Amino acid sequence: MATAGVWFRKCLRLHDNEALVKAVATAKDVVPFFILDPHFDKSKVGVNRFNFLLESLKDLDEQLRARKSRLLVFQGQPEEVFAELFSGKGPCGRLTHLFFEKDTEPYARLRDARVAQLAKDSGVHLETFSGHTLLDVDATVAKPGFKPPISMKSIQNIATAAGPIRAPLDVPKIPPLSVEGFQVPSIGEIYAVEPSSQGFPGGEQEALRRLAQVCADVDYVCRFEKPKTASTGRPKSPWEPSTTGLSPYLKFGCLSVRSAWHAFDQCMRGRSHSQPPQSLHGQILFREMFYLLGAAVPNFDQDQQNSMCKVIPWGNDPELLAAWQEGRTGYPFIDALMRQLNQTGFMHHLGRHAVACFLTRGDLWQNWTAGRDVFDKLLLDSDWAVNNGNWLWLAGVAPFSAPYFRIYDPCPGPKSSLNAEQTGEFVKHYVPELKDMSAKYIYKPWTAPLAEQKKAGCIIGQDYPKPIVDHQKAREANLARFKAALDSGALPEKFGGAKGDPGPMTSFSGGKGGKGDKGGKRAASPDAGGRKRRWGKGAKGDTLAGG
Repeated sequence: MATAGVWFRKCLRLHDNEALVKAVATAKDVVPFFILDPHFDKSKVGVNRFNFLLESLKDLDEQLRARKSRLLVFQGQPEEVFAELFSGKGPCGRLTHLFFEKDTEPYARLRDARVAQLAKDSGVHLETFSGHTLLDVDATVAKPGFKPPISMKSIQNIATAAGPIRAPLDVPKIPPLSVEGFQVPSIGEIYAVEPSSQGFPGGEQEALRRLAQVCADVDYVCRFEKPKTASTGRPKSPWEPSTTGLSPYLKFGCLSVRSAWHAFDQCMRGRSHSQPPQSLHGQILFREMFYLLGAAVPNFDQDQQNSMCKVIPWGNDPELLAAWQEGRTGYPFIDALMRQLNQTGFMHHLGRHAVACFLTRGDLWQNWTAGRDVFDKLLLDSDWAVNNGNWLWLAGVAPFSAPYFRIYDPCPGPKSSLNAEQTGEFVKHYVPELKDMSAKYIYKPWTAPLAEQKKAGCIIGQDYPKPIVDHQKAREANLARFKAALDSGALPEKFGGAKGDPGPMTSFSGGKGGKGDKGGKRAASPDAGGRKRRWGKGAKGDTLAGG
């Protein structure tokens, strides 16, 4: 008698779950399970994201139990778990079939290859499905003539060539399962510290509720332009994101990306609406772009031997990195954002722009991989492909980056493209040392007269740090360093074998290369003076997996 296992990994949902649909159609007995892999331990995953995972597993288990089934949670090395499941020593008899959704991350590929070999040796039928992205990533990369996409136009062309996006699948009729034990553990069984994130409960039911809430405001969906949303949250509620808040649910697969795509499409159909890259569809397409790059480009997560990365001699100062990570740089906007990340696991995409620029080319001159690792541990929506793609982009080292000399001012004014509110409520919420500081000085408290500092009960250099660097001096020094690195040798192959940087406000898009290549796309963006940005065809938004 056939017994099919459904291995839940990033597809923590019942809707649009092709592996689950196939299992139900194949076998009389279906065993839904998740494996807590020790590879993803406390050194790699912060308590807030792990708690989101556990909440998502509990939600999945509750939904299955309502259907007389349940989720089994195993702990241990996947190969050891499968050795028991395939031999019949597990709690549910011998699995004869195994179904799961593909994962294109490097570790997952190696793990899944070992499991596939074990299944073959054990005579177990194994089948995998593409479901975490709109496109079948492996099939797309394998097509003759495939070129890694580095612009919105290129990813749009790839998506169009792939044909219509299929509708999401309905939840199948899941057979009952009665097995004791193997419960979803509590966060206290794994971490000694309590999670601090609020506002993002994990799980498919919450994901679908949020999607419905977003799409209930059709005008919001149609008008949505990511660069116009606020880095500092909603007015009078700075802890509430000014965006959809769907990114953690897409990361864990609590929400099907196809369901999101079609829901947005339904809102926009027959109406005037924003276009990629700024639109909600544009955010999903950027996510697709980074997934394709992550699968197609060797060493995509490295700063060496990565065809999507200029080699820059970054510094390595643990004290600077720690000050940035802990939110004590002396720049309130940067510190508030980093404390928000530590407390909630969330940060708006423009906030990510600001803190990434500050850590790398803007002020501290630290390697983007160090910041990437901090984000990877702390973000609820941390996603290997998207996180690496965003950091490559924001460090100024990728072919899809804005020119390296466009540096964000860490003290944003009212005209800054960072869209930071000016009352100070965001900073005061996350940096309580400055809760009584006048809004006039909130982003530059060191400029407040001593009498103002005393009045606010916050002496700079005593109650709150002085700036860790002088922004203007650091900016000029770093620009010179970056230019020297570019002038020191030929650029990587992806820049067309060029001997120099493309030049101001230009990026290569498949031309012959060379300084000032006419094939480049032009798009204005903010400079250190905070002038208003104009978005052209070459402009970049950010992804739904980016806040």
